[in-house]
Amino acid sequence: MIYSNHATIKYVSYGQASPVVVSSILKAMKSRFADLIFVYRHPLDSLLTNWIWWRKLIRDRVQISGISQVYNTDDLCADLDLNFLEFKAFAEGDSELFAAAPSKQFVCYQDYQLRSLFGGHRFLSFPEFVEETELYLQIATLPSRLEDFMIDPFKELSKIAKVVSVNLDLSCVRVAPPITKPYRYLAVKEKVPRFKNFIGGLDAETKRRIEKMGYDTGV
Repeated sequence: MIYSNHATIKYVSYGQASPVVVSSILKAMKSRFADLIFVYRHPLDSLLTNWIWWRKLIRDRVQISGISQVYNTDDLCADLDLNFLEFKAFAEGDSELFAAAPSKQFVCYQDYQLRSLFGGHRFLSFPEFVEETELYLQIATLPSRLEDFMIDPFKELSKIAKVVSVNLDLSCVRVAPPITKPYRYLAVKEKVPRFKNFIGGLDAETKRRIEKMGYDTGV
């Protein structure tokens, strides 16, 4: 069985399986009953993607697969500049974010699920998100960078197949790279001065954690 979900190790957050769930997973790992494959990317790219994903879901009731589905870089920069205070509140884990969004009638099970996600919790702040990533990297059986999948998706998939003990005839496997743009935050930083200032103003511990992951902040 392969179980895939968003989950947190330390902090409780909207739309994430709780640390209680992860605790059970960790126990399974210690007993060698389970492996943990953790796919991650540059945290600043994740921050932009998460903000857009949630605002599209909550405001428009639309689920997207990524930023590229709804924006090119110029349009993303324009929207970020126009709604920067909302973005900043999201990055700070503001519990009141989207509270004033126009209410729409819940008419399907998916909307019921959406409503059930918001049970008095809040979004992770960006420093908390980075800390959660660091915690996962410390315990994962196999950490996998999304950017590495873009360079050589076959090689990265082979690593996963080895961990889950799948007997694949790799000579027949063709693997497409992820449909996303790596290091998009760099272009956004150059076009949106307030976003650049946001990056420059990150606390020292968050910057240290990002650098420890093998990334930089581009400032």
